[in-house]
Amino acid sequence: MDHAIFASPDLTVFCRLDGLGLQAVGQLLEPDRAVIECRVADPDPWCRGCGCRARSRGTDTRLLAHEPFGHRPTILLIRVRRYKCGECGRSWREDLTSAAPERAKLSRRGMRWALEALVIDHLTVARVAAGLGVSWHTANNAVLAEGHRLLIDDPTRFDRVGVIGVDEHVVRHEALLFRMEVRDLHGLAVVAAGRSWRQSGLGER
Repeated sequence: MDHAIFASPDLTVFCRLDGLGLQAVGQLLEPDRAVIECRVADPDPWCRGCGCRARSRGTDTRLLAHEPFGHRPTILLIRVRRYKCGECGRSWREDLTSAAPERAKLSRRGMRWALEALVIDHLTVARVAAGLGVSWHTANNAVLAEGHRLLIDDPTRFDRVGVIGVDEHVVRHEALLFRMEVRDLHGLAVVAAGRSWRQSGLGER
């Protein structure tokens, strides 16, 4: 640490919002949660219809559970600008797909944290939900969606796997009583998982 180069404190970077296309503009620290006020980092006021520059017509808010920092949930309060083109009358809101899937209740970093907490840290879904400040079903759905995106939807997940092992076993973990795992025996990593052979993704190969 003697020769470390320190940068100025940056809440956006610390909360890893830059990778979501967001910029932190405020914070509210409460005993049971931390709320980070955000805006889209790169506004895009140009009309897709006629190409004219539109003016902001106010903002809407969207709340997203984010990866926690410390022992209290972190919530993103995003101010989403609304635009209306003065030339063609087209209206739209800022695109937040870099921050979260449409209609999702968790940010993309929150979804990744939930999956890693369950798979790597072996937390229960209930503890994951408590860490995020969301319901059990919201946390469970986020884990399933992120796991599906990283494993099942990845066509290259078996490209570097030389030897696999398939194990079926009963798991008394929350509501999931049966689980099939496919492991890369060289890399010691789970490359597919599900409640059946087909859900593991191998049934399609």
